[in-house]
Amino acid sequence: MSVGGGGGETPWNPYGAGQAPDGRRRLTFGGLFNPIAVARAVFTPSRPDRVHDPAVKRAQVLRTVLGLVAVTWMLLSYDLAADADAVVDDRFGQIRTTLIVLAVTFPVAVAAFVLAARPPHRRLFLRRAGKPIGALLALTVALAVPRLITGLGYVDEETDWTASTGRVALLFALGAFLLWLAPFVLYGIAQSLVHVFRTADLHETLPPLLAMLLVWEVALFDLFRDAYDGVPLGVRMAFLLGGPLSVTVVAMWELRRLRVRHGITLRGALRR
Repeated sequence: MSVGGGGGETPWNPYGAGQAPDGRRRLTFGGLFNPIAVARAVFTPSRPDRVHDPAVKRAQVLRTVLGLVAVTWMLLSYDLAADADAVVDDRFGQIRTTLIVLAVTFPVAVAAFVLAARPPHRRLFLRRAGKPIGALLALTVALAVPRLITGLGYVDEETDWTASTGRVALLFALGAFLLWLAPFVLYGIAQSLVHVFRTADLHETLPPLLAMLLVWEVALFDLFRDAYDGVPLGVRMAFLLGGPLSVTVVAMWELRRLRVRHGITLRGALRR
């Protein structure tokens, strides 16, 4: 019996059993030199029998684009950002906050989900938790690597890289690695936010549920730190609530679609 559906039926997979929903091939040795290919393998769900619904993916992308455009417009319209660089810095600051909140929320929510399930689903979900946890750890390590490199005692602004052949080789190696790491991190961040650290590998209902929880946590955080100070109250409330409400609507629509189109429910997953 499949754990995906509420009625015990195998979830619909238009690409066939054993094949990734987006048609990805297994990562080869040559693919390790492609940071996007590696990030795709690390941060996107890959459980063969999971439901892949193109309509849900399009809604998620649309919501993300609309949110980015709306926040950028507000920052420029109300002089909250002096230039394009400030807008980019603000967006990355918000992404960093989102990732921190998610890093704290994620293990707690996943643990609660696993504990709430009845055997034998509890053991199955516990085994499936490895890939989502691995994705979270991979992004955390990748974000920390540049700081660790610059924090080494012999790598600083006064380092004489031409002092020896070994240091020249080390300089080129570090440069090549950082050039590889940059697209890996950027693509990993995007995929982590869209797929909520590939929690669909646990169960299809987890990404929309965690997305709702995360976006309301971030909204509360922005509220208490006066994130949009200087913006008229009505506009400020619209932006504080607009994001969470839009994400909630999309997530509820996704949950309903999973239930109606594919017979997948949270109650069925937990065997409640």
